[in-house]
Amino acid sequence: MSLISYFKKRNLKNSKEPRVNSKKNKKLIYIIQKHKASHLHYDLRLEFNGVLKSWALPKIPPKQKNLKRLAIQVEDHPISYADFEGTIPEGNYGAGKVEIWDKGYFKLIEKTKSKIEIKIFGKKVSGNYVLLNAKLSGDKKNWLFFRIN
Repeated sequence: MSLISYFKKRNLKNSKEPRVNSKKNKKLIYIIQKHKASHLHYDLRLEFNGVLKSWALPKIPPKQKNLKRLAIQVEDHPISYADFEGTIPEGNYGAGKVEIWDKGYFKLIEKTKSKIEIKIFGKKVSGNYVLLNAKLSGDKKNWLFFRIN
């Protein structure tokens, strides 16, 4: 994915969401944003190749080992989105309150087309985690997110 989907879905003048990448870090960004949109969910974001790869988690992120959560891959977001908190106004894509739930960095352990293994260093979430492309119902956007130790 690229940022093209991100920009197509949004009116950035109305939503006040970030429009460009504003910084480069030596450590890879990890963030989870609590998003009270049409349904409460959590947005997992991981920095890869200058963008935040993003997954929506319908339930609170797992902290204990082997508790699997559905993670639906969504459009990439700009790096500057890692600092975004606020309310996206009604009538805009993703309307609702966005707040930073957890933030830190991660180290990449392994990355293939269907598996991403990372070590997360966050305030609420830490340890080794896996994102596994589950292709549930044949949809390649469906992943599982879980802690392995």
